Amino acid sequence: MNKRASGAAALIAVTALILSGCAGGGDGGGGDAPIVVGSVNTISGPATFPEASQAAAAVFKQFNDEGGLNGRKIEYKTLDDKGDPATATASARELVGSDEAVALVGSASLIECEINAKYYEQEKILSIPGIGVDTGCFDSKNISPANVGPFNDMTLTLQYGSEVLGLDDICVLLEIAGSTRPTYQAAIDKWTEITGKKPKYVDDTVPYGASDYTPYIVKAREQGCKALAINPVEPDAIGQVKAANAQGWDDVTWLYLTSVYSENFAKAIDNAGAGIYVPAEFYPFTDDNEINKDWRELMTKNDIPLTSFSQGGYLAAKYFIEVLKGMKGDINRETVTAALQGMKPIENPMVGTPYAFGTQNTAGWPIILKSGTNAWEKVADDWLRIGK
Repeated sequence: MNKRASGAAALIAVTALILSGCAGGGDGGGGDAPIVVGSVNTISGPATFPEASQAAAAVFKQFNDEGGLNGRKIEYKTLDDKGDPATATASARELVGSDEAVALVGSASLIECEINAKYYEQEKILSIPGIGVDTGCFDSKNISPANVGPFNDMTLTLQYGSEVLGLDDICVLLEIAGSTRPTYQAAIDKWTEITGKKPKYVDDTVPYGASDYTPYIVKAREQGCKALAINPVEPDAIGQVKAANAQGWDDVTWLYLTSVYSENFAKAIDNAGAGIYVPAEFYPFTDDNEINKDWRELMTKNDIPLTSFSQGGYLAAKYFIEVLKGMKGDINRETVTAALQGMKPIENPMVGTPYAFGTQNTAGWPIILKSGTNAWEKVADDWLRIGK
């Protein structure tokens, strides 16, 4: 997370390089006017996601440097909602109303989808978040993230634990933000429907940013849990694993979400118990493979952290550009919305589900962090898909 936080400066620098020409974009401006695209992100606060919009900014800058769309550049504006509802509301209205963006691309926010979904529907504007986080990112017809999302991720990690690892006595610990509790329950219920299995124990009182997770870990151990499926942000996960270590609980299996998949997390963990498993939402970025080559080179060039979050922002921008390049005639909010809604699925080896606006990604690539290794490893030769 420290590297992510330091990346905020990079976001500002990259975005500044992109901004050019006059504002405006709801009607496209015509001629050589820039095509305005926006994003609302949680860049500061207790749980931050700066890499997605940094990555999208880098993609758009590269596109502009290569000539843009027949000479027209993309003007990319990112705003920080600080994890605050009022700021998230104001940010969306600034981008959509004042700046007249034609679309939102590469956003990653703890709360903004749920808060702004109805406004986006009202303004007939579409959003392709790089990282969808809250429930609203996955149940609005105007929002379609590039990533699997925490809810499908929860189903995948439970499915992997029970069906591939053969684990019994899986318990679920939930950190709840906003109104996400029913959606997480739906994700657990989907696992039950697929496998016929239920969690041994569920605790939905686990807080974000706690100074000590010992009480929750002790309680789970007392319940007889052999594996823990949890949905934390990275610092919380580090605290949870270390709390288990302090209690001498070294035979527990951890079933985490992509939110903990980072090199920083791996370096912070000495004892991973029976293993920390994650269904990576995109092709594992820690695997030095041709699949990630273009993304890796662009992120390195722009000093953007190599994480799943930057993969999501990169892909969201790439999807948008591919649709934009296929458009004929005027480029404005109405025509961009129509083009995204009618787009053909885009296949990319970085994801297990071809992207089309309105279609959810339901595949993850299983990886493991073993005790004492400080490095992630692939534990599968192909994507794990929900129900398969």
